[in-house]
Amino acid sequence: MPVNGSPENPFAASPDDVAKLEAIREALLDPSTRRIATLDQWGLADTYEAQAEIAEYREARITMADGTGIDAGLSVPRNLVPGQTCPAIVMPAPLNDLGRLAYLGTIPRWTQGGYAVLTYSQRGLAKSEGEIQVAGPQDVADGIEILDFLTGVEGVDAERIGCFGASYGAGCSLLLAARDPRVKAVAGASAWGDLFASLFENGTRHIKAFEALVALFHEERCSAEFKEIIQKIRDGVVDDTVVQFASLRSPTQQLHAYNDRQLPILMTTYWHETIFSVPAVVDLFTNLTGPKSLLVQIGDHGNGELPGLFGGISKPTEMTYRWMDHHLGGSAGDGAAPQFGIRSEYMHNLLSDLPHDDWASYALPKQRFHLGAVPAGQQDAPMAQGRPQPGWTRSVQAAGPDTGIVVAPNLVKTGLAERVGLPHVYKTAEIKRDVAAVWTTPPLEQPMRLQGDLQARLTVRPQTKNATFIAYLLDCDPSTGRAAIITHAPYTLTDLQAATVTFRLQPAHYVLAKGRRLQLIIDSYDPFFADDNTIPAALEITSPKDNESYIDIPLATLT
Repeated sequence: MPVNGSPENPFAASPDDVAKLEAIREALLDPSTRRIATLDQWGLADTYEAQAEIAEYREARITMADGTGIDAGLSVPRNLVPGQTCPAIVMPAPLNDLGRLAYLGTIPRWTQGGYAVLTYSQRGLAKSEGEIQVAGPQDVADGIEILDFLTGVEGVDAERIGCFGASYGAGCSLLLAARDPRVKAVAGASAWGDLFASLFENGTRHIKAFEALVALFHEERCSAEFKEIIQKIRDGVVDDTVVQFASLRSPTQQLHAYNDRQLPILMTTYWHETIFSVPAVVDLFTNLTGPKSLLVQIGDHGNGELPGLFGGISKPTEMTYRWMDHHLGGSAGDGAAPQFGIRSEYMHNLLSDLPHDDWASYALPKQRFHLGAVPAGQQDAPMAQGRPQPGWTRSVQAAGPDTGIVVAPNLVKTGLAERVGLPHVYKTAEIKRDVAAVWTTPPLEQPMRLQGDLQARLTVRPQTKNATFIAYLLDCDPSTGRAAIITHAPYTLTDLQAATVTFRLQPAHYVLAKGRRLQLIIDSYDPFFADDNTIPAALEITSPKDNESYIDIPLATLT
């Protein structure tokens, strides 16, 4: 979710967006002709004139039990007759300097649908007091007190309350909903499932995403507990304190609460998400037994919901309006029924929209591609179906910053380009073969669809105490040598012994043209992840008999 920040900040909002939100806030607080007229430059004057006629907006500082002031905004429908009540939406802020103001663009839709709306900035964020707790127990306790405040507002129906949030607000919404039964439905855009899996994917620190999030939190505003965790992660210390910290902030740990109450849950994520673990979100979705919906879009964290949060149209926000209408009885949506099960776009077709009932029916059967030895006189090895290929060893030298391949050149922004059909182009001939091992399939004989979970098995012999490697799967055009990334995953080993490891790559949904080749590339460095290769040395990848190396790909002919 964008924030007001410097140009190099991948989450930075444009000056025009910031100015628009400030003008909206002023018009909500003072719906005079002069204030509303300033919104005409964005074509919003009529929208907020109608908002002023049907709802009253005010700002409030809600004082928590310990005296901490939480900055909030409240919109309540006007002219409710005595005894009449309305549903309500509570929206914890995304992680940005704007705090709750990031949601101002959604208020007219909620208002027109008959909802009361309460937005707030979590403790320590934006204009709220206190120290940042990172969606911890204190934030949940604050959310419960905020619900106490909301249910005391005349006209609010305490039996029809929903929570919606983006990114940080998504996690806070899911965790609050687990604890407070007054929340009858929840929606989280760019949600997380397991915070530990997001910080330490396959034992590998997501250092670039972590440092970007810490910068957004503003370290000086963080609690002492969080500052300790920050330093441990930077130092590569994964102890019980870190595990417990992440566990308390993981919706996956609240699964029993969601299922006991059959809580309706909508979540959204991305195929090229670089902040939170996509497999963890899929696992949470799969294990929910109540009403549920999962949207997976092209791009990276926060890309898809942005237009909707700023008052426009987006799949995440339109699905949220329908979701809440269905479960709370409002009318903010377009009147259509909500989407249950899975809804997905495939890369890189923004107009695609495929529904499935559940992940089991969504994911295609896996096809096994065995990794082979490098033929004489060549630099790349085959990756093919059929018999296992034992008995080879490949050495990957410790890499520096320039290997020719990365998960994404830019955090978040690369995914945003993917959404408009401009994926980053990798020139596979320029990938340095001394620091990367490459396996390639024969050209595809027909168009194929790759859809679902991927898994790889490798036997790896590190030459150092710790060793990190990253696996990338690319779609390569053999006529040009140009390729696009399909999926990836890192893995870190922590001893000197050879180990056979089986690990998941991010799920993917990708259409491959006839004649294209799949390429699996493994190297030992990517700036997205912490470099846990303790000294420069080689990493050996082998394929022993009965433990041959392979990658399982969910693949079928395109029909």
